Amino acid sequence: MDYGCIARKLGHSFSGEIHKLIGDYDYRLREVSAEELADFMTRRDFKGINVTIPYKKDVIPYLDGISDTARRIGSVNTVVNRGGKLYGYNTDCAGMKALISHAGISLKGRTVLVLGTGGTSATAQAVAHDLGAKEVLVVSRRQSEGVITYDRAAEEYSYAEIIINTTPVGMFPENYASPIDVRKFPKLEGLVDAVFNPIRTELVLEAKKAGAKAVGGLYMLVAQAVYASEIFRDVVIPKTEIDRIYGELMKQKESIALIGMPGSGKSTIGRLIAEKLGREFIDTDSEIVAREGMEISDIFSKKGESAFRDIETCVLKDAVRKSGIVIATGGGAVLRDENVEALRQNCKVFFLDRDPDWLTPTADRPTASDREAMRRRYKERYKRYCETADIAVKPVQSKEENVRIIIGEFLK
Repeated sequence: MDYGCIARKLGHSFSGEIHKLIGDYDYRLREVSAEELADFMTRRDFKGINVTIPYKKDVIPYLDGISDTARRIGSVNTVVNRGGKLYGYNTDCAGMKALISHAGISLKGRTVLVLGTGGTSATAQAVAHDLGAKEVLVVSRRQSEGVITYDRAAEEYSYAEIIINTTPVGMFPENYASPIDVRKFPKLEGLVDAVFNPIRTELVLEAKKAGAKAVGGLYMLVAQAVYASEIFRDVVIPKTEIDRIYGELMKQKESIALIGMPGSGKSTIGRLIAEKLGREFIDTDSEIVAREGMEISDIFSKKGESAFRDIETCVLKDAVRKSGIVIATGGGAVLRDENVEALRQNCKVFFLDRDPDWLTPTADRPTASDREAMRRRYKERYKRYCETADIAVKPVQSKEENVRIIIGEFLK
């Protein structure tokens, strides 16, 4: 291959799509086992590669030269082949600095906890020192020289203002895991998570809820890729390209989720949006019926509402793991906090705020089977819909116009 990315597993990677947005060159993803790494690096059958988990340190012995930054950090994420000799660089460092700047987070004079001990952890530690952190502590499950445990971090360093996560905890497909409880750090000001898939990890959402500035790793991924491409091809790329590519990638990877009352048009409008954008469409109510082999009204009558909500949560979480799709949710999906948090990981959420007088009750809607019940549900849920949504839309009569409005808001 000419250019590419190597790792043990790459099912979560966006690198191919990013490099396609950067320029017209051959870039491929290559999964390499630990046993294959030596042969791959020795053959040197590439022009340039990015290196990710878990090989950022392992590739160093195969290099003929290494940049000052990579040597200082002890981690390489970019390797270029020049006349059969391999040279290693660390563009993660500049990428993480770009992410922190983009998020408006200051490390100067702060105590910083770096979660994890791998190659990205070494990068985060160097970045924290470069940006003027007062104190930098490395946190892992097991204590060792220069590394403290999560329990000790919470007990002795609860005053930490910044957390940088470099572990893979919370990464797709294990979206609903978090490496640390941010509630144990009451002075938390900012959190940076190197995980980029999902867009907003459980950890990022928890930090935002606690009032801190928090950001996932997608911007860093784009920035380091742009810097790596400069090294690969010996070119200078305008830094404005980072913002452009990040914006394009967000449009590709973020999903559209529709919430609102039963009968508000979520399924119809969602299906049309998906067709217009060429995206997968998932109607969670239809998925529940397919999985359970019975109508929703039957699930309510035979298993009860609580059991239905459990099924709904499982279906919704499975749907949200996917990126770049369109999801129509059930009318009561927003009633559970965990469903709302799941939607926020990868979705821009639209509330179809149709007046209850325009909603048609039907017998197959257990909680809104008549007009009076419909009005009660609308009144009970309205605040929740508004709090959950990124954008509220008042549907008009024309389905096509509703689709145009939502797509326009999404692509802004």
